[in-house]
Amino acid sequence: MKKILCFILALSCGLCAVSQSKMACCSKSATQQFAMLASNKKFVMAHANPRPYHFQSTIGKAIIYATPDGKTADAFEMKAKSPTNNWLLVVHEWWGLNDFVKHESEKLYNDLGNVNVLDLDLYDGKVATTREDAGKLMQSVKDDRAVAIIKGAIAYVGPKAHIATIGWCFGGGWSLQTSLMTGKQGVACVMYYGMPEQDVNKLKTLNCDVLGNFANKDGWINPKVVGQFAANMKAAGKKLDLHQYDADHGFANPSNPIYDSAATKDAYANTLAFLKPRLR
Repeated sequence: MKKILCFILALSCGLCAVSQSKMACCSKSATQQFAMLASNKKFVMAHANPRPYHFQSTIGKAIIYATPDGKTADAFEMKAKSPTNNWLLVVHEWWGLNDFVKHESEKLYNDLGNVNVLDLDLYDGKVATTREDAGKLMQSVKDDRAVAIIKGAIAYVGPKAHIATIGWCFGGGWSLQTSLMTGKQGVACVMYYGMPEQDVNKLKTLNCDVLGNFANKDGWINPKVVGQFAANMKAAGKKLDLHQYDADHGFANPSNPIYDSAATKDAYANTLAFLKPRLR
């Protein structure tokens, strides 16, 4: 009898521990869940070290702005040729604000027309060139600091700004979080293979449509995760323009060995078609 009681108690404690573990996991934000993937060796190894990629912008310049936590943040800014309230806030991949992001931002700047572009730096000046360092940097990001950087950027562009957002990988998830923070100023959100927000109530606060470019071969932001995001957006009464490619995570970065030019071309064309009417 005593052995049976001990077994029941042990089983009860085990179930309790599993339940608490699940609650702890579920209590983490979407951005924290994505950052935790850097502890997964398979996830880290799936990101091949980028090929050397050099770009020197003739349009943009580095700036510093104040953040509400009493600090400052770095950014890279491209001002429109004619004054406009249209802004595109760009969030980098897990590598950091590197030359690929600046190059992509300048291409968007030229192709969209009259728009200001601001590349945010959620790594506070740090850039990784190896997957190991990228994982460490991504894990080191604290939500409260990232939120302060984003809120500082929203204050910098001003209360009259019409704000669109775009990001890849780590930045894909933060692109959606940024759009959630822009409130009524938000006009568009583009996500490239980033972790979606899972809280339907939060998604209900979105003021803009979302374009999602996802990869079917992605082992983490996989079709199941994307399908749940689509269902959550529908439940929230929000519009999701969804595009899924037979490609892998990181397919749109030419410095990535798994770069997929066809998927990138199609995703970029859809991105421009989505952003242009919303940034008139």
